[in-house]
Amino acid sequence: TINRSIPVQVSGLTGITAIAGGGFHSIALKDDGTVWTLGYNSSGQLGDGTTISRSTPVQVSGLAGITAIAGGGEHTIALKDNGTVWTWGNNSFGQIGDGTTVNRSTPIQVTGLTGVTVVAAGAGHAVALKSDGTVWTWGHNEFGQLGVGTTIDSLTPVQVSALTGVAAIAGGWAHTIALNENGTIWTWGFNTYGDLGDGTTTQRSTPVQMSDLTGMVAIA
Repeated sequence: TINRSIPVQVSGLTGITAIAGGGFHSIALKDDGTVWTLGYNSSGQLGDGTTISRSTPVQVSGLAGITAIAGGGEHTIALKDNGTVWTWGNNSFGQIGDGTTVNRSTPIQVTGLTGVTVVAAGAGHAVALKSDGTVWTWGHNEFGQLGVGTTIDSLTPVQVSALTGVAAIAGGWAHTIALNENGTIWTWGFNTYGDLGDGTTTQRSTPVQMSDLTGMVAIA
């Protein structure tokens, strides 16, 4: 648990194809489709069936065939090669997407969600992009970060109905970003610091187009 100001290699991990970071935990995807985690584990966000923090990687229990990963504040998201989404960790706001607010220390499938190609996470919410270009969100919604016109949390995925033709998604602390296939960027949620880029500091519960940006190819 010694802080480091220069890079050190993570012990015992090879064949890694993707990485992600949560609030206080780290996630790695191996080329064999398994997921490995390390760090803080108070809510089960490491997915090893415990709430014991780890300073070396542990394999997420019972999970294979994973193609993408994302880290939230204290929850973790994984996308399987069959287009289903699996989550674990803190579930105070329904960010696990299983219809409950029960924390999970092992992966559970997100209810009613298939055909997903990309996943992303905020501090307490989750985002999924389907192959048909639609965006689906669930979890914390105090600031409108689910993009569905309310500030009510959702325990299962809901469609951001104002958006189609989306090519990429990203999650901020309490806001969400979408890149349209036409190169425009759309945002919603927390906006106190101008996070949404619409020229205001007004929170938005439905997508607004980011001002003066076109021809974009990636977002974060």
